[in-house]
Amino acid sequence: MNESFGKEEKLKSKKLIDQLFAEGQHIKSYPLKLVYIPFDNSETKELKTGVSVPKKLVKTAVQRNRIKRMMREVYRKNKYLVTNDLTSSYAFMFIHISREEMPYDKLDKSMNKILKSFKEKM
Repeated sequence: MNESFGKEEKLKSKKLIDQLFAEGQHIKSYPLKLVYIPFDNSETKELKTGVSVPKKLVKTAVQRNRIKRMMREVYRKNKYLVTNDLTSSYAFMFIHISREEMPYDKLDKSMNKILKSFKEKM
């Protein structure tokens, strides 16, 4: 089981991010929201993933960065739920939708719930 979250797995393409927010579907599980879209990558089946914490909800950069670090860690530990049986390539964006910082275990439960419901829809 590969638990890395390397450079090749990160969502960096501005074009893909714009398309994701314009056409993407979403799944919510408080305090997280997943926006996803399939994209054409003929050579491999992969996930491109990004995390976001809105400045409007969490005012200080220190808190936003801490939340993003926890979200990346929770995703890294649980991504095996969807990567084992991918049918095509997907772009993911996890958005924190709470005003306050959540403990790690609550983020973990929310991430598990989101990834399992994504797997069912897939």
